[in-house]
Amino acid sequence: MKRVAALIAGLLLSLALQAADTYSFGVLSQRSPVLTAEYWNPILGYVGRKAGVSLLLKVARTGAESNAAIARGEYDFTYSNHLFKPANLAQDYQVILRPRETAIMGQIVTLDASTIRHLADLQGLEVGFPSRAAFVGYAVPMDHLIRSGIAVKPVFGGNQEGIMGQLQAGKIVAAAVNDQVMKAYALREGLHYRVLWQSEPYDNIPIAAHPRVDRRIVEAVRQALAGMNDDPVGIKVLAASAAVIKQKPPYGFLPGSQKDYQNYLVFYRNTVVQDLE
Repeated sequence: MKRVAALIAGLLLSLALQAADTYSFGVLSQRSPVLTAEYWNPILGYVGRKAGVSLLLKVARTGAESNAAIARGEYDFTYSNHLFKPANLAQDYQVILRPRETAIMGQIVTLDASTIRHLADLQGLEVGFPSRAAFVGYAVPMDHLIRSGIAVKPVFGGNQEGIMGQLQAGKIVAAAVNDQVMKAYALREGLHYRVLWQSEPYDNIPIAAHPRVDRRIVEAVRQALAGMNDDPVGIKVLAASAAVIKQKPPYGFLPGSQKDYQNYLVFYRNTVVQDLE
């Protein structure tokens, strides 16, 4: 009996240790859950093995749900720019990495065959947005529309590619998008589109850690992600994931901090948009 009890105790301890070594990794909802998983799971598997932890992918159904999860501090690590919203600052997520990709911009686009030629042509029309939680897909372009005196009727698609699909199907005449997600989607779908307006650049979506995560774990994850480009296995994983969404080089991440994202904070202090989620 003592031996059985010891085995049970050992098993419970092992399971507890395994659970303690698992950290949630929340990814901003931009694409379908399937594409998101196909892109991120190989990367998180590689990083977990290098860092000696398990990173569990978490994907909310919509951008608004992703934003709410960050506001509640549900993710140990997150790939999101929602953490800069005033309502989310109390969670104190800290940027640890920034993408090697170029900065992102908000765009308002229409189909190449559309009769819409100028932003003012959208006055009074339905325009698509991913969700009210999107930064370059809603907050930034809506701020510009309001300041320009152009009133539109917002239609929401749940995530970036959801609203791009509605544009492609002709259900809306224009959509506000992340320029890089739009470019990759158009390449994958053979879609031709025209840019009516684009914003200033903002540093691409960061990876951040919640302050509850042990600093040694944060550093191990940071080093593993930042080192992928210098490892033949790591760069192969990045390239394979990029191929899933038609992402162009450069791949991977560089060390980063809150200082790289100051224009996000400035924007939120000054925006005229009132219905942000």
